[in-house]
Amino acid sequence: MREEFERLYETYHQALFQYLFYMVRNRETAEELVQEVYIKVLHSYKGFEGKSSEKTWLYSIAKHVAIDWMRSQNRKKRKWLGKQYELSERAFEMRDPSPLPDEIVEQNDDVQHVYRMMEKCTEDQKQVLILRYIQSMSIQETAAVLDWTESKVKTTQHRAVKALKKHLETEIAEKEG
Repeated sequence: MREEFERLYETYHQALFQYLFYMVRNRETAEELVQEVYIKVLHSYKGFEGKSSEKTWLYSIAKHVAIDWMRSQNRKKRKWLGKQYELSERAFEMRDPSPLPDEIVEQNDDVQHVYRMMEKCTEDQKQVLILRYIQSMSIQETAAVLDWTESKVKTTQHRAVKALKKHLETEIAEKEG
C-alpha cells in the first residue's frame, strides 16, 4: 500500500494542488486540502473498485473536499456575522503574493483577465472550465469527476463559455461607454 500511495502522490499531487488552488484561490488552503485528499485516499483505497480511473477518482475526492471546505467557510462566516450579512468566498482570503509555477505563465494580462471573469460564472461552470481547459480533462473524465452525465458536462461547458464571453464583452462595453 505504501508504494501505491507514494506513486499516487508523486503522479497526481501537483495537478490536484492546482485544481484545488483554482477552486479556493488560496495557496495555504489548497495545500491543506490536498493533504486532506490524500488522507481520504489512505482511508478509502481498499474500497476503490476501479470503476473509474485513478485520476477521476482522486479528482472526485478533491472536488468533495473543496465543496466541504467552502460550505464550512460559509457556515463560519454566517455564524460570525449573523445571518443578515452575506459575504462572498473572497471576503476574508489573504492572497499570497509569491507566484506558483503555473501562475508565472498567467502573468499575461489577458489570461489574468479571463481568470477574473471566471469568478463571475456559477460554481458548476467554473468547475467545468477548470477541469476541461486548465486541467485538460476529457469530457468523459470531467463527467466522472463531477459525477455528471457527459451531456451535462457538454451543456455546462457550452453555457460556461457563453457566460464567460458575455462577462468579457460586458466589461469591455462598460470601459468604452
